[in-house]
Amino acid sequence: MTVRAGATQPVAAKVVPGTVLGFDFGGRRVGVAVGEELLKLAHPLTTIDSEDKAVRFAAIDKLVAEWRPSRLVLGLPLAADGSEHEMTRRARRFARQLEARYGLAVELIDERYSSAAAESGLRGQGVDFREDKAAIDAAAAQIILQDYFDGATAP
Repeated sequence: MTVRAGATQPVAAKVVPGTVLGFDFGGRRVGVAVGEELLKLAHPLTTIDSEDKAVRFAAIDKLVAEWRPSRLVLGLPLAADGSEHEMTRRARRFARQLEARYGLAVELIDERYSSAAAESGLRGQGVDFREDKAAIDAAAAQIILQDYFDGATAP
């Protein structure tokens, strides 16, 4: 949901059919997933493994140029009780940077437990998630994007 300036009630953001990129923001890595609004199906895409902002955005620039998304979805890390913490603030700042840089709507989705769900899913597939942290991040981005497609609401 989006809140317009001066409005007292959230208004539904207009959903434009097209490709959507989803992100699992982290201090070290950013997991990325891709999906199509009409199909409502998310797939893990890649993990950007760098703490350097310029490196991260160079990689995202390439993904945006290749996939031409109509919108972006970002997992918002919250504490178990729903409260915000330092990573929440960093993720919100990242969302503002994405929106400003690409001129695309950025939807925030509660990402609590997405990494745990990703680890569990990978374990079920026989992937040693302790050895492949990047796989967890891309799978977590897939879960975040799938939650968006399934109608999860913004925190």
